[in-house]
Amino acid sequence: MDKQTKNSKSVVTKLALVCVCMFGFGYVLIPLYDVFCDLTGLRFTQDSKQLVSQEIQEDTTRLVTVEFDVSMNQSMPWKVKPAISKLQVHPGRVYITNYIAKNTTQSAMIGQAVPSITPYVANRHLVKTECFCFENQPIEAGKEVEMALSFMINPKLPKDVKVVTLSYTFFDITQSAKINKLDSKESVLAFN
Repeated sequence: MDKQTKNSKSVVTKLALVCVCMFGFGYVLIPLYDVFCDLTGLRFTQDSKQLVSQEIQEDTTRLVTVEFDVSMNQSMPWKVKPAISKLQVHPGRVYITNYIAKNTTQSAMIGQAVPSITPYVANRHLVKTECFCFENQPIEAGKEVEMALSFMINPKLPKDVKVVTLSYTFFDITQSAKINKLDSKESVLAFN
C-alpha cells in the first residue's frame, strides 16, 4: 500500500469514529440533561411525570413546613416578597400562595424567576402545578403584581424531612427578551 492510500484510510477511520462518537453523544444527551437537572434542581421544561396525579392521597398524619424565600440578581431592581414566609402543609394536598413583585423603576421590565429547593432530596417531591417561574414576568413601571404559585409536597418525601425551602432568584431579562422578540419577527418576515 502506498503512503497516500494509507493516509486516506486513516482519515476515513477517524471520521467514522467521530461520527460514531457524535451519535453516541446525541444518544446520551437527554439522560445527561436529566442528571444535570436532578443535581441542580433546575428544569426548564414541564415534565408530565411531575403533574399532580389524582391517585395521590393526602397524608393528614404528617405536616411539613414549607418556607418561601426570594433574592434578586445584582442587576434586578424589583422588590419581591412572598405573601407568607412559611406554611405548614399536609403532603398530597395542593396549596396556593402568592409572591408580590413591584417594578421600582421608571420603565417596563421583564423578569424571570429561577427556583431552588432545599434540602436536595426535596427537589423531586415538591411539585409546582402552577408557577410564575414557568413564564417571563413583564411588569410596567411602578406597578405591583401578585404572582400565583400552586404546589404540592409528594407524600413520598422522606419522613425525616420536616422543612422544605422554596427559593426564587429573579433576573432582569428585559434586553434579551426584546432581542428574542426582534429575532422572531425577523424570522417571520424572512419566511414570508
